[in-house]
Amino acid sequence: MTSTYLPDKRSGPGVVAPPPAAAASRGRARRRALHWLTAVSFQLPALLLFGVLVLLPLLFAVYAAFFRWGGFGMPSDYVGVDNFTRLFQDPVFIGDLWRCLVLVVLSLALQLPFALAMAVLLNQRLRGRAVYRMLFFAPYVLSEAITGVLFSMLFAPDDGLADHLLSDIGLGGLGGKWFSDPSTVMATLFLVMMWKYFGFHMMLYLAGLQAIPAELTEAALIDGAGPWQRFRKVTLPLLAPTLRISAFLSVIGSIQLFDLVWVVTTGGPDHHSETMAVTMFQYGFKRYQVGYASAISVVMFGISLVFALAYQRFVLRRDLEGATTTMRGDGA
Repeated sequence: MTSTYLPDKRSGPGVVAPPPAAAASRGRARRRALHWLTAVSFQLPALLLFGVLVLLPLLFAVYAAFFRWGGFGMPSDYVGVDNFTRLFQDPVFIGDLWRCLVLVVLSLALQLPFALAMAVLLNQRLRGRAVYRMLFFAPYVLSEAITGVLFSMLFAPDDGLADHLLSDIGLGGLGGKWFSDPSTVMATLFLVMMWKYFGFHMMLYLAGLQAIPAELTEAALIDGAGPWQRFRKVTLPLLAPTLRISAFLSVIGSIQLFDLVWVVTTGGPDHHSETMAVTMFQYGFKRYQVGYASAISVVMFGISLVFALAYQRFVLRRDLEGATTTMRGDGA
């Protein structure tokens, strides 16, 4: 493409003007560079915080897991994979894995269906349903420390409200154990977890239910579908993305469970309610075996990461593809 010669009537000699396409291209390049600079300037503080508060501690935990280290100074006693070998030979940690699996199964089999049933019930036209929603969601707002202290008092042996209620109805022989008996501690702890967290999942399901168009349910009703058929054929399939997200959050929460267990039982009696996070805290901050505790944290991170990637690949794949398609369609 040749340049255009334009005479300058004021000064006499002509000037060479750039082609219009080249000027437009340079303008687009400047705008693109400005957009990138704006995006980076907004994201840089968050990326710096993420790197300092998440990535660096994670990398250091992986590094410390290969040392026998008490937490003071820099790790120097290199032991290779001995911490990991010891980890998978430790009956307490093996029990942690088993208890984690039990909590996951109970959450998926009991907590989430109960939350879904309450969400379906409170999605109906009931008098005072806003109050019920608030009451059921309120436990989730409470901190884990307050919840732990509350239920420690509620299930206190002999003097707790639960034992008094059982005595009043003639079932006093069932009380007195709760958190102090290895055979009942996990069941009681799960009841506390269910009370604490089911309201969160219920609100997720309520949001999903309210996003379902009423016309679909009305059309199924006109076609003669009963309540169960409408729920199974219309509501449940359209609520499936919310159910999948809820199940994912429930499993990750069970793997990382710490504060509620620590406040209520501190892992007792005799390690029968310990989780991986509680065991990590015990070794890292009570026994000052930070290298071994770092190995536990690395295994916890590995389990969570593998589960998250597998869940995204095999369960959330359709949801993510739909979101990507929608975004691409909106940008077209």
